[in-house]
Amino acid sequence: MGKTTGFLEYERADGAVRSEEERICDFKEFHERLDFEEQKKQAARCMDCGVPFCQAGMMIAGMMSGCPLHNLVPELNDLVYRGRMAEAYRRLSITHSFPEFTSRVCPALCEAACTCGLAGKPVGTKENEKAVIEYAYEHGLVKEEAPSVRTGKKVAVVGSGPSGLAAAQLLNRRGHLVTVYERRDRVGGLLRYGIPNMKLDKSLIDRRVHLMEEAGIRFVVNTDIGKDFHATDLKKEYDAVILACGASNPRDITAPGRDAKGIRFAVDFLSEVTKRLLDSDFADVPTELAKDKDVIIIGGGDTGNDCVGTCIRLGAKSVTQLEMMPEPASARLASNPWPEWPRILKVDYGQEEAIWKFGHDPRIYQTTVKEFVKDKKGNLKEVILVSLEAKKDDKTGRMNMVPIEGSERKVPAGLVLIAAGFLGSEQYVTDDFGVERDNRTNVKTAPRQFATSKEGIYTAGDMHLGQSLVVRAIAEGRAVAKEVDEALMGYTNL
Repeated sequence: MGKTTGFLEYERADGAVRSEEERICDFKEFHERLDFEEQKKQAARCMDCGVPFCQAGMMIAGMMSGCPLHNLVPELNDLVYRGRMAEAYRRLSITHSFPEFTSRVCPALCEAACTCGLAGKPVGTKENEKAVIEYAYEHGLVKEEAPSVRTGKKVAVVGSGPSGLAAAQLLNRRGHLVTVYERRDRVGGLLRYGIPNMKLDKSLIDRRVHLMEEAGIRFVVNTDIGKDFHATDLKKEYDAVILACGASNPRDITAPGRDAKGIRFAVDFLSEVTKRLLDSDFADVPTELAKDKDVIIIGGGDTGNDCVGTCIRLGAKSVTQLEMMPEPASARLASNPWPEWPRILKVDYGQEEAIWKFGHDPRIYQTTVKEFVKDKKGNLKEVILVSLEAKKDDKTGRMNMVPIEGSERKVPAGLVLIAAGFLGSEQYVTDDFGVERDNRTNVKTAPRQFATSKEGIYTAGDMHLGQSLVVRAIAEGRAVAKEVDEALMGYTNL
């Protein structure tokens, strides 16, 4: 696959990015594409490695290794290397519903498991994928054709995030009549309001949704299933219902002073920023949310990083990102061998921008908030931080991060954003449908299946897995579509 000696002849090269100085002045995407000839060279680096871990999509040591969609990565890279982009798109579309999304927001599990990366830099599969899908759009190859025959079966999909959209896409292609319900004012779920525009331009969602509507999928927005419309109503109208509502129940911080004004959940904050931008066609930049404020972000993951980049664009005075766990190693440890997901220190775009603007990495490790301090009007003015250390619990044997006595210090704070993850599905939805939940509050199913405890009700995505990646949500959406189709028709060709 690719050029046999390509990985020896060509160094890895990534597309250019706009400078921090330029990109923090707007909310536009800042990753640029390589030219076609350079992209072909990057694809040529794909080795004839024999065992392509890049497309395995399996759990190793509790972490996903390789692509959960099982994209045929070596074959895709080979076609890009040969310049056969139309064929590359057809190959990619066999396994993938929305390459335009993952090629921008996926952490590239395929690259982390690339054999070429074992002794050097992995193949730039993510950028190859982006080149393929954008070529396909530019040349009119991306279509969502309406099926020639309808089955007469009706399916409701609750939630229009990546899993809901993927399920709707395949079920519509099969000939079922699909309606997607979304509680927000626009389609996209997490893709729309959980990811900032500079990371995923929202016009890309509109571009795909428009094709899906033309193919016969019906989208109903501003309808909150479980409140505005109920399970009993859906069961009467539809032959099957797929719950793809995400894991949108945020984990809170219960420190004293939590009721102070100026403490928000991160996704609510990101959603407000994005909605204001979209409603005004990017004319209304809500700088008042963070301008001249000392911002504390609790959480070191992707959402925390997105908050860093967003607050810098809104004119924050300072940005500090708290991470409970120790700082990761700069390279793989012996306890974290390839092809496991590499638990190493990464500097994402938000941290890069903070380093440029403030002169240092915004992350503080092994630290959390012990107390929120209010002024006389109830507004947040400071936080008391405390350092943490790992200690073994004598009863459970597990290592826990516990406060270090005497390590408290007070820092100014005008805005705190809680990006500490999610606890699973929202209870009002699961209660309305009467489906069982597991001890992590995810909707319960049999292993590797999607049928819930209620007949005709299925689940997929973060609502099923817990908080995870866009690429895993798409894989779940495609898999639940197959299970629903087989239940409705007695067989499936998806």
